[in-house]
Amino acid sequence: MTDARLAFFILALPFLGSLVAAFLPARARNWASALAGLVALIALVLLISFYSVVSSGNTVLHAVPWLPSLGLDLTLRIDGFSWLFALLILGIGALVVLYARYYMSPEDPVPRFFSFLLAFMGSMLGIVLSGNLLQIVFFWEMTSLFSFLLIGYWHHNQSARDGARMALIMTATGGVCLLVGFLLLGRIVGSYDVDTVLSKGELIRDHDLYLPTLILILIGAFTKSAQFPFHFWLPHAMSAPTPVSAYLHSATMVKAGIYVLILLWPVLAGTESWYLIVATTGLATLLLGAWAAIFQHDLKGLLAYSTISHLGLITLLLGLGSPLAAVAAIFHTVNHATFKASLFMAAGIIDHETGTRDLRKLSGLAHFMPITATLAMVAAAAMAGVPLLNGFLSKEMFLAEALEAHSGTLLDRGLPVFATLASMFSVFYSLRFIHQTFFGPPPTGLPHTPREAPHWMRLPIEILVLLCVLVGTIPALTIGPLLDMAVRSVLGDRTPAYSLAVWHGFTLPLLMSTIALVGGVILYRLFGGRLNAVAHSPIIGRLKGRRTFEAVLAALIDGARAAYRLVSTTRQQVQLRLLIVTALAAGSLPFLSLGYSLGALDQTLLDPVFAVLWLLGAAAAIGAATQAKFHRLAALAMVGVAGLATCISFVWLSAPDLGLTQLLVEIVTLVLLLLGLRWLPQRLPDIWRDGHIPFQVGFRRGGDLLLAVLGGAGAAAIAYAVMTRPPPNGISRFFMEQAYRGGGGTNVVNVILVDFRGFDTLGEITVLSIVASTVFTLLRRFRPAAESIEIPDQQKVQNAFDDDREGNAFGDTARHYLLIPRIIMEWLFPVILTCALYLLVRGHDLPGGGFAGGITASIAIILLYMAGGTRSVEARLHIQPVRWISAGLLCAAATGAAAWFFGYPFLSSHFRYLDLPIIGQVPIASALLFDIGVFAVVVGTTVLILIALAHQSIRTPATRRLAKSDPADGDGQERID
Repeated sequence: MTDARLAFFILALPFLGSLVAAFLPARARNWASALAGLVALIALVLLISFYSVVSSGNTVLHAVPWLPSLGLDLTLRIDGFSWLFALLILGIGALVVLYARYYMSPEDPVPRFFSFLLAFMGSMLGIVLSGNLLQIVFFWEMTSLFSFLLIGYWHHNQSARDGARMALIMTATGGVCLLVGFLLLGRIVGSYDVDTVLSKGELIRDHDLYLPTLILILIGAFTKSAQFPFHFWLPHAMSAPTPVSAYLHSATMVKAGIYVLILLWPVLAGTESWYLIVATTGLATLLLGAWAAIFQHDLKGLLAYSTISHLGLITLLLGLGSPLAAVAAIFHTVNHATFKASLFMAAGIIDHETGTRDLRKLSGLAHFMPITATLAMVAAAAMAGVPLLNGFLSKEMFLAEALEAHSGTLLDRGLPVFATLASMFSVFYSLRFIHQTFFGPPPTGLPHTPREAPHWMRLPIEILVLLCVLVGTIPALTIGPLLDMAVRSVLGDRTPAYSLAVWHGFTLPLLMSTIALVGGVILYRLFGGRLNAVAHSPIIGRLKGRRTFEAVLAALIDGARAAYRLVSTTRQQVQLRLLIVTALAAGSLPFLSLGYSLGALDQTLLDPVFAVLWLLGAAAAIGAATQAKFHRLAALAMVGVAGLATCISFVWLSAPDLGLTQLLVEIVTLVLLLLGLRWLPQRLPDIWRDGHIPFQVGFRRGGDLLLAVLGGAGAAAIAYAVMTRPPPNGISRFFMEQAYRGGGGTNVVNVILVDFRGFDTLGEITVLSIVASTVFTLLRRFRPAAESIEIPDQQKVQNAFDDDREGNAFGDTARHYLLIPRIIMEWLFPVILTCALYLLVRGHDLPGGGFAGGITASIAIILLYMAGGTRSVEARLHIQPVRWISAGLLCAAATGAAAWFFGYPFLSSHFRYLDLPIIGQVPIASALLFDIGVFAVVVGTTVLILIALAHQSIRTPATRRLAKSDPADGDGQERID
């Protein structure tokens, strides 16, 4: 296996681990944490194996064919910058996994937590390892989804649910803007390949679409990285478990926007628009975040606003547009990830061991947890920019860049003052974090007595703090090679000369750092004692981002509801009228402009038998339409006749595969509808006196009839005009010629479904699974009408007979009713299952396949339910349809993904002949595995709906006892048939 292929395993491992963790028992905390840690470490080792390649300036590319005809491949790209980001994701991810093992309660469903965490880790790796812009957007939205699940993990907490919802809406909306921006960028360049885009900087900046492209991409990046005015979602996400905050809000999710800004810096930066938008936004975020952090009373709230401020600092550096500023941005991105992750974990330990994060209640913890206090103080000092720590180096680079002239604007001239002021604020809130938490008198009234956390829980913080010290004291030996590798991969020939020396002499940036440190200490001495009494941040405290968000969201919802009431209706008849009228209008436009004409093909005589068949089908359809409201059972029977006529027509016209499928579908749908008829409300008697139908009702029915005639006649006219013309040169000939040569099957329909259009089929069975789950959920919440709750009359008579006849137990008559047909149906079960498997296996060459086989197997199960009753069947046969659906989808998707391992596009099939003793040559196609997945999904979805219907009769006894019942009801007891 080549090194490039290892990139695919790095990306796939977290998702595979997430899948395994999802199936672990709810209390398997140790197994889940061990699995997550092992996955992160293995992926980290695989990533480190690429260091020798990327450190020499090479880029690792691995393209997995997806849709090569459209130029869309799953492209993985590892250069120095993406390698460094992936190192942060996996390294800090492994530490967070270890920390979460001791932080999470054994009462929590911890495997679910690690499943979400690993899926998020894989999504972040997908962003930084993607070599295609659209692929980046795909993983971008996946991070939004899994961050929603992680932030709302404690879903019993209202604030967690609200924070998760806010984060999802903001970041997903930004993701839509990012998608449109990337589409425009791809249109400018003519490709979505990252390397191609990065080589077209001048073309992009000079294009007319540059400004809208820039704005859309920046909105996506700003929402993800919590930049003003989209920053408000991040503090509300602090309701998440602390491991989530330490991972998502230090090194991963909030850095995704920063990653995109740095990645596209060579092609988007360098214009006045870039400078004004990015630098202004970064500066506003830097100052507002730092100011707000000073007045927070929640430890995690203080860290959240400080994160916003530092993200603004990085954005400001990128906005300045100089190569040295980009170097400082990359450097501070790494430094911030290390000290902020350690601070979040320290805050989690404090909360875990004391029961509170409120700074007003905390003090003197250094006496109770000296090791944690020391670690937190070092990390907070790094955040404040204290010398000999990593934060000092990157912050001094920031101050040096603030002194440089970039554009000559007022913003540029005032930047040194703003930078010093923000650094002073950083010292202020860092001092408050340290002093109020760890110094002062012992705390009183805490929920728990403070104590040190277990050593293994502190170990991740110790490692990160050690990195802060090592990078701050010997940067050239520690971070130097990694930073140089990342910078050169981003800037290329524009890489400037820079120094990571700890001491540069007495310089103006050093003076600014000193002013910030001394000024921050003075401010805290003057005002630190008053902060506990401040309810909210002065000046900006009344600007509530959440309030604005909720107001905008409410306005959108109200507007949507008003629009819905204006143009829609809840009545199905009106909806159908609008649908058919729209279709008729759209279908008539071409004929109104071009006219209607028949083709030149000779017409053939209509076979009388075929004509009679269609007349019967048409009569049945008309009868079903007229009786649907008044005689449901008769209407359902006539629908079955119409479906049977369609089935025979398929066979008549040499389409046995379609005919077989139609017949099986008719059987299943007819039985399921029959089972559902009982739970529909009873038909009301005639509501018009003397049977006289009002004029408006007759007019409405006449209009419906006219629409039906026009719709049917229009479809018939179009079909007739098409059939009188020779068929066009379409793709059918290709399918006929390649079905056996390329797909290994002689049943062209099945080869199309599982090979040529396998991706469509995969999407269809996914939709089928979603629909079945939705139907099941709706039926679980369904409560039948009062008149439908009563036991059927036939069962009442049977129960009354048992009561009157001596020696009969209650339910004996019902139990032995139709005994012989019941036995026959049970005997047919293995026979029908055998037929189902036969249809499944032969489907590639003869009529059949996974869908037909699955429907046939479903018929066997339906017969069992009809013969033995719900309780009897489920006591003997544990079907578990959800597992069937999951296994089927997994089997189909895995069959498609297996082609990647052999260098072929997704869902490419392979076939060959096997020589078996006695039997001889047997054709084997990989598409059979895909068909097995379809088979399992069809069985699972059908049975899921069947169970939902069958359980209606089981869940109603309590309701029956409350309803008025006939004496023959048998005291409300129930017999399930």
